Amino acid sequence: MLDTSEGYVTEDGRKIGGVVMEMKNITLRFGGVVAIKDISFDVREGEIRAIIGPNGAGKSSMLNVISGFYNPQEGEVWYKGQRRPHMKPYQVARQGIARTFQNIALFEGMTVLDNVMTGRIRQMQAGLLSQAIWKGKAEREEVENREAVEKIIDFLEIQSIRKTPVGRLPYGLKKRVELARALAAEPSILLLDEPMAGMNVEEKEDMSRFVLDVNDEFGTTIVLIEHDMGVVMDLSDRVVVMDYGKKIGDGTPDEVRKNQDVIDAYLGVAHD
Repeated sequence: MLDTSEGYVTEDGRKIGGVVMEMKNITLRFGGVVAIKDISFDVREGEIRAIIGPNGAGKSSMLNVISGFYNPQEGEVWYKGQRRPHMKPYQVARQGIARTFQNIALFEGMTVLDNVMTGRIRQMQAGLLSQAIWKGKAEREEVENREAVEKIIDFLEIQSIRKTPVGRLPYGLKKRVELARALAAEPSILLLDEPMAGMNVEEKEDMSRFVLDVNDEFGTTIVLIEHDMGVVMDLSDRVVVMDYGKKIGDGTPDEVRKNQDVIDAYLGVAHD
């Protein structure tokens, strides 16, 4: 792997750009509990960046800091070369950052199509009157957004369930619908919080393929939390490892595999 200040080239020839996001000395507390303690790492444009660690390590809390759900007491978030002020989640979404959730957060009574359409809210500019009349700009927007959503539905191979209420779907397909909704927002950075949790082997293989395709075909930067080490090592360009709110490792999958602190804290593999 060639590493430069402007980016690097992976072993399979993929070009990774420069730093697009930096977490600088992030500390997050809930009362007397320190969820994240003085953690720094960066995310480069076009890469798949994994965050791993045991349960309770602070991984989801870090994703919540990135997406604006939590504001850290100490440290700074830098995005595209600028220090980001404290923001609400909708403001972060406007910057081009979308996410999925550890616990599925879909509208169970709505169809797959309608759920994915909610991801297009950021692209809808027509006013209330125009929407009520449904002529002119509102009508054009509706057509354009439905075309964009249908392309995502085709991309994720969920055409056959597009009119099915989400509440009737099995768990694995719900996860795919949630990914579709996030992609509908056309994010430059996609945050995936345990996208393969609870899936069987076949479902994990499908989701892994879609994650790689999103990164490759759309050029989307992905920050991924996942407990399946096989998935992490296969998908990720770089991995940051957390344990009890601290960073104990950061590097390529091979570097992380050999890090004894990581082995002791998370992988549980004896060394020679």
